[in-house]
Amino acid sequence: MQVFFSEFIGTFILVLMGAGVCANVSLKGTLGSAAGWVAISFGWGLAVFSGVWVSAPSGAHLNPAVTLGLMVNPEATELAPGVPKAMATAMVYVAAQFIGAFLGAVVAWLAYKKHFDEPANQGKVLGIFATGPAIRSYGWNTVSEIIGTFVLVFVIGGFGGTPHGLGPLAVGLLVVAIGLSLGGATGYAINPARDLAPRLAHAVLPIPGKGSSDWSYSWVPVVGPLAGGALGGLAVAVLL
Repeated sequence: MQVFFSEFIGTFILVLMGAGVCANVSLKGTLGSAAGWVAISFGWGLAVFSGVWVSAPSGAHLNPAVTLGLMVNPEATELAPGVPKAMATAMVYVAAQFIGAFLGAVVAWLAYKKHFDEPANQGKVLGIFATGPAIRSYGWNTVSEIIGTFVLVFVIGGFGGTPHGLGPLAVGLLVVAIGLSLGGATGYAINPARDLAPRLAHAVLPIPGKGSSDWSYSWVPVVGPLAGGALGGLAVAVLL
């Protein structure tokens, strides 16, 4: 239960603040309207920083791709200090991440409820909840997500072997860097829970004129990050 609650609250904070910055930038009439990609990248990075900070007991995975990376890394013996590496434990992580991400998206919607209701914003809200490609090409979009998630998991793996105490700040800055460098092709989901659970929230929330939840694309930000996370975890064992 400690692992579950830790991952739940961390992922909740991550998606609440991440979807929140997307809403602030994307919705017309907000005080941050049209602030741009740099604001979104730094907002998501700081959202990760905040989520990691409050979820130390579980190792602050906040991402099924990170959990998978540790599971496939033969050098990793624990999922967090004192948390055994086992499939049942990994499923607790993933369940908490998806539930936290779903509720984080719902609360972000509540924070901007009146802006979501504005006619000028109808049909333009899916990107607040879920990612989408700049150019739709399912194969190449998947490759982009694999690369971004590989960098995430591989570099996080390297943090443990370097003499620093940056902790959550290092992970947050890494996410900013991925957003600014590799995020423009697909919106850098790099986290299946961050995309799929909020996409489900988009589908069920009573948002006027919300449009499609684009389920035909929804597998890309799941398959790509899981593949990238597995490759990153294996690379940590081989190269670091």
